[in-house]
Amino acid sequence: RFYYDEIGDNDIRPWAYEMKRYLLSSLAILFIGGSVFAADEVRERVDGATTIGTLAAKSLHDQGLIFIDVRRVEDFNNGHIPGSKNLPVSGERFTQENLIGLVKKDHGVVFYCNGIYCKGSSIASERAVLWGWSQVHYYREGWPEWKGAGLPIE
Repeated sequence: RFYYDEIGDNDIRPWAYEMKRYLLSSLAILFIGGSVFAADEVRERVDGATTIGTLAAKSLHDQGLIFIDVRRVEDFNNGHIPGSKNLPVSGERFTQENLIGLVKKDHGVVFYCNGIYCKGSSIASERAVLWGWSQVHYYREGWPEWKGAGLPIE
């Protein structure tokens, strides 16, 4: 015997209808929400900025360029590239005035965050270019690659 034989034909339809509605709702949430939560790689280039890899980042670090870590304060406190300044791109702190306090517009600057799935460094690079910085370096690979390469960390 099947379960629906025990509950009768009249009782199976409301149950099936509710299950169908639940499944469709779940699929809709996954479909619509997927674009919000998807871990898509961020863009490779930012107009007006130079995209750099880890070797170039190390070279620029050795030359004394200012590195701006745009991750959250908590992430920064758990480890960062030596000498980096923390200016989280999310929130109210990432302003032109605060950036000028860290690096002058005619000096080179490197922005980094949590790697190729973090949009922070591309957003920061784009804003810096828009605000008039002329030597912007977009370190797309960021903290995970720097650390993974065995380079110095604080």
